Amino acid sequence: MRTAARVVGVLVVLSGAARVVRAQYTQRRDGFWIGFGLGYGSANVSCDNCGPGSRTDGVTGFLKVGGSPSQHLRVGGAINGWSHYNRGATETMANLTGSLYFYPRARSGLFFTGGIGLSGYHVNTVPSWDGTGWGVTLGAGYDIRVGRDVSLTPVVNYLYGAVGDVTVPGTGLVGSRWRQDVIDVGLGVTFH
Repeated sequence: MRTAARVVGVLVVLSGAARVVRAQYTQRRDGFWIGFGLGYGSANVSCDNCGPGSRTDGVTGFLKVGGSPSQHLRVGGAINGWSHYNRGATETMANLTGSLYFYPRARSGLFFTGGIGLSGYHVNTVPSWDGTGWGVTLGAGYDIRVGRDVSLTPVVNYLYGAVGDVTVPGTGLVGSRWRQDVIDVGLGVTFH
């Protein structure tokens, strides 16, 4: 829980400082854009033969890239990931999606996002556990302009994955109808 409090504290401080700067730069969306960031996430896993688990804290990250067909819409691809280290093993969950970013007001930095694509699960034990299926990512954020072409972008995302079967190569099935979700709060930098 300490990690969550630290991440939220950093987000609040950076967002407050950026508000002072943002009045100097107007919102505009045209052409190519790219963004990346880090944060905190809470993940959960369930499957037919393992039942629901408890939520687990971890580090999140994202990378997004695309184009802007209008002042209200951005189109692109995104990779959102979550990672947790425990007892010598790193557990990761990730979604790779084609995504839309909708800005209800052209002069505002507020946006809502949604995407569909692939979801993956991996644990780097020996042997490793792996699974891939379809995934959905939903979220919201705010571009806080800190320069003509740069924004600090706090985000909240929800990642869902219907991974299907998680297997151990050479050994067999670990879990069937594997489902996972991550709720993540992060701060990114977007270059417009």
